[in-house]
Amino acid sequence: MRNVTLKQIAENLGISITTVSKALKDYPDVSKKTKALVKEEAKKLQYKPNVFAVNLRTKQSKTVGLIVPEVVHHFFSSIINGIIEQAEKKGYLVIILMSNESYKLEKKQIDLLISKRVDGIMISLASSSSDISHLKEVQDLGIPLVMFDKISKMIDCSKIIINDRQAAYQATKLLIDSGCKRIAHFRGALLPQNSIDRFLGYKKALEDHGLEYDSSLVYICERVNYEEGRQATLDLLREHDDVDGIFAITDLVAIGAISILNERGIKVPEDISIMGFSNWFIASAITPSLSTVDQPGYQMGKKSFKTLYKAMKAKKNEEEFEPVTEVLDTKLIIRNSTK
Repeated sequence: MRNVTLKQIAENLGISITTVSKALKDYPDVSKKTKALVKEEAKKLQYKPNVFAVNLRTKQSKTVGLIVPEVVHHFFSSIINGIIEQAEKKGYLVIILMSNESYKLEKKQIDLLISKRVDGIMISLASSSSDISHLKEVQDLGIPLVMFDKISKMIDCSKIIINDRQAAYQATKLLIDSGCKRIAHFRGALLPQNSIDRFLGYKKALEDHGLEYDSSLVYICERVNYEEGRQATLDLLREHDDVDGIFAITDLVAIGAISILNERGIKVPEDISIMGFSNWFIASAITPSLSTVDQPGYQMGKKSFKTLYKAMKAKKNEEEFEPVTEVLDTKLIIRNSTK
């Protein structure tokens, strides 16, 4: 089928191309009657705007890129939902990519988004991302950038985060207040800032409450998943028989820990209390239900796009945009895995 043009609509109605264009855009200087005729004719002919021409004229692609470490995790799926909701309100298409916690893949995806001429990029870093030169390239090209959740302090851009250190401190304090004396920490990889901050919050809570920090009680979970939670718990039970508490970097890791303890007949929380992080939906469905930190993923997604949109709008209007860092609130959710 031949593409319908503004010229064809104009000729059919006996009016100018300019009037057709204005009518379709609801310009106030075109009468309601003319607008109705134009829109009816456009609908009859199945007219579709030439997106490429519009993009060239406005110097915008009306697309943004989003890179997350994974999409199956409840936290990241909540973020995606928040971003898409806001993007649709502003007429933007979101290209969603998953780095699978791989720096190499993340770098390729950044190159892809640049080649697609996206108007802006939002990213939560892969755990293995130590070199951030690919993100500096984004900034050198003048593409607005927003980081969320897993960020790098070496990039001067807008960031939407929580206070991971304070949240981890409160989670560990809950275990201490419930009577735990030997608390293990299943942390994430060494690089991501949120992994570092949650570890530091855990360590500070021990120190502030007179409990000795023991590095042998800290287990690294590179991919922060269920299987690593299970393996870390097996290692913990083999190496330490006096642990009475576990603070895990994510709910998925904590649920892996609970599964091993259930299999071994170790009672939770009577023998070992467990604290998660994120408030994934399954945290309330397992037995025992998981105490955790509620991390506002949906709100983080909404804020990420809103912040990116402000930066993109400033760029379009050739205005200065000062990067912002927004820290969202968290709260403890106390369930049956803690005393």
